Amino acid sequence: MVARLKVTVGQYSDKGIKAENQDSIGFSVPGNLALLETKGIACALADGISSSAEGKQASQACVTGFIADYFSTPDTWSVKQSGGKVLTAINTWLHGQSSQYKDASRGLASTFSAIVIKSTTAHLFHVGDSRIYLFRDGELEQLTTDHRIRIDAEQEYLGRAFGVDYCLDIDYKSLTVEEGDRFLLTTDGIHDVISDKRLKLLFKEHDADLDAFSQKMCDLAIAEGSKDNVSCQILLVEQLPSQDANEVFAQLTALPFPPELYEGVILDGYRVTREIHASSTSQLYLAVDTDTGEKVVLKTPSVNFEDDPAYLERFQLEEWIGRRIVSPHVIRTVEQKRPRRFLYYVLEYVDGKTLEQWLDDVGTLDLKTVRELVPQIVSGLRAFHRLDMLHQDLKPGNIMISHDGVLKIIDFGSTKIAGIADISTPVERRELLGTKHYTAPEYLLGRPGMTQSDQFALGCIVYQMLTGKLPYGEKLAKAREQRGINRLNYRPISEYISDIPHWVDKAVRKSVQVSPESRYEALSEFESDLVKPNPDFLREDQLPLLQRNPVGFWRSLSLLLLITNLVLAYLLMQ
Repeated sequence: MVARLKVTVGQYSDKGIKAENQDSIGFSVPGNLALLETKGIACALADGISSSAEGKQASQACVTGFIADYFSTPDTWSVKQSGGKVLTAINTWLHGQSSQYKDASRGLASTFSAIVIKSTTAHLFHVGDSRIYLFRDGELEQLTTDHRIRIDAEQEYLGRAFGVDYCLDIDYKSLTVEEGDRFLLTTDGIHDVISDKRLKLLFKEHDADLDAFSQKMCDLAIAEGSKDNVSCQILLVEQLPSQDANEVFAQLTALPFPPELYEGVILDGYRVTREIHASSTSQLYLAVDTDTGEKVVLKTPSVNFEDDPAYLERFQLEEWIGRRIVSPHVIRTVEQKRPRRFLYYVLEYVDGKTLEQWLDDVGTLDLKTVRELVPQIVSGLRAFHRLDMLHQDLKPGNIMISHDGVLKIIDFGSTKIAGIADISTPVERRELLGTKHYTAPEYLLGRPGMTQSDQFALGCIVYQMLTGKLPYGEKLAKAREQRGINRLNYRPISEYISDIPHWVDKAVRKSVQVSPESRYEALSEFESDLVKPNPDFLREDQLPLLQRNPVGFWRSLSLLLLITNLVLAYLLMQ
């Protein structure tokens, strides 16, 4: 039996002694099971800044905007990415609205705290002096930090809030959830007058009715002399999602593997024409849709892995990925109109060859051709990155070129999906390192990938297209620890091509730096630097050798001094 995430929420808000309640609260527990799995539940609380006349509007915008927009983000995005993007947009809107008022007191400003529980993890977003607590095993822990700046014993002010500045630093943290955990969200109208010790005692004697408990806490704060609006929310984690490994395997094997395919066989309305490619992990067949006459490609799983749940999940995710990426430079997954009786999926047919095959035929490409190809690869990669995905196996063999010159990235077998990685599963998901020679060093060291990891692979491909070689030769493929990585030396393109612009060489070198932090921040920067000189690269050439390459300078100087000493010693001995 599959267990679903079950969270009960109680909440209450009161204006207290003030004329208006500028607090806002809200939550959403999706009834749609698919949405509950991919997005989880969300709960948010905001406190409009009392010095702002539009505080109520600000807090409402934060809560309602977050609850509505978070669930509208792509299911490929991680919770961190989804929440961060939504909150950044809300802050930008609030700041823009505030800028319309000449009177600073009319600005839209608010604190904000939210918790998203997805799968078995709680994700916290926080700005200001509202709080999120966790009550577990009889202990109460404050999970957020108050963004207050104390001037002296009597004075302090809010150091961070929504709508105050165009740029906003949003605190984020995640933690593993346990059944029975209770989370408490409060505005300062409560925790400024009720101590943590008192809150802990209240939790130990609380009623099962969370709404009534929330009201009780607000009423107590008012009775204790709170001079502000009072709001609180309580989340009780009653059940965490779990799946039995056997049940998961049964789902993954619901469709049987296809029979042997050869010319003339019809599979669910697709007539097989020929085998295109076969490997130890899958087979590709050219086929024709008998209804439309359209040429397509059938991808089938290898029988070598029919009892491997990790492989089966990954194979089925390939189609899931293909349905979500829409780009002229990424291979398209074809939607099937007829019932499917076997495990396979359908891809568009690209009449052409792989970049690997093309390079085998011609050897190297001139700079003009490379500059025409790179923007297409960048466009395809950005389609992955926009959806919080990493391809992780970019290489010439995974880039198709049609006869009319259109490039398409293929093969999603190693693609990492942040939104799926957030979901716990009994299936052991193994990180695939891609292909040697193109694999970023951080993968070889067991570190997580990032967009710069795909950039590294692209840089290697650009280098190979120009020179027929690889920037680190065979050494990268053999490196498996930090010491080996540190010994990697980039070989300038100028060693193979004498007329290559030095600034192009520097652009490629930057894209394949060993440290991902030293690579380009965005693929578009790399693309641009291949076409026009980066001023920084030009300035570097004007600097003295000591500043450009201090190690090289001192090595050269030491060598010169050694030679000089040897010559002097020889002359003295004569």
